[in-house]
Amino acid sequence: MHQEFAPPEILQDAIKCFWYDMPHAGAQAKGFEVIPDGYAEIIFHFGGGCSIVNDGVLQPLPSPFLTGLLNQPVFFHTESRLEIIGIRCFPWTVFDLLGLPSEKHRVHIFEHPIAGLHPRLNQCILAGNIAEAMDVLKQYFLDAHAHIAMDSMLFKAGVAMSKAKGTLPVSQVAAAAHATVRTLERKFKQSSGHTVKDVSALMRFEQVRNTLWLYPDTNLAGLAAELDYTDQPHLSREFKRFCGTTPAAFARKAKKGKQAVSNDFVGFVQD
Repeated sequence: MHQEFAPPEILQDAIKCFWYDMPHAGAQAKGFEVIPDGYAEIIFHFGGGCSIVNDGVLQPLPSPFLTGLLNQPVFFHTESRLEIIGIRCFPWTVFDLLGLPSEKHRVHIFEHPIAGLHPRLNQCILAGNIAEAMDVLKQYFLDAHAHIAMDSMLFKAGVAMSKAKGTLPVSQVAAAAHATVRTLERKFKQSSGHTVKDVSALMRFEQVRNTLWLYPDTNLAGLAAELDYTDQPHLSREFKRFCGTTPAAFARKAKKGKQAVSNDFVGFVQD
């Protein structure tokens, strides 16, 4: 049920894509695992409600909430039907888009005028009109973007990091952004709550995760060399740090019960 929608060109410096998913359409309670990647996500949810599992306790989440950069999987829970609309943002732009101070939390619960979109989006969902829901969101962010001056330094840094799949050292990212390392790190931390190294590591992990999900028989040593890890053990350590499991175990799981996914992997994995 996953669908992705490209943002208007003017928003492409801030938003990777808009997306819709229905990870669970049944009537029974269900858990979902969100695996880290290199993006922040603004999440609207519709149906039976969505909760996060904190130390074994369910904490209800409002619609929308924000998942920041994750350093380990996060588990969500729904009681029944769940439909999701997400705005996948670059981590160095999401807080500016929302006009919020940057924070280094896995899940952000916040009060914001964007919550006023939920009733209209819900009407679109109930009518099965996903395209109209996306038009509502695009217009909202076009209006918001018009009042924000996006930092060209961060944009250039982000482009360089993305093209290199997170493999560039900080000094080369700074050179691509025509900035000193100190200035870039300061602005990156202010805008996203994370360092350039943090985001690069997640971008690189995301490439490994996507490859193993889509092609679970991929040779790990070759993949480590392709993505400039020191060696296969280095790749395995980094993968386990973010995913909580080894790449080999993840590949076995993907091979055994892989869901249909797009090339741009969706982190909601049904238990």
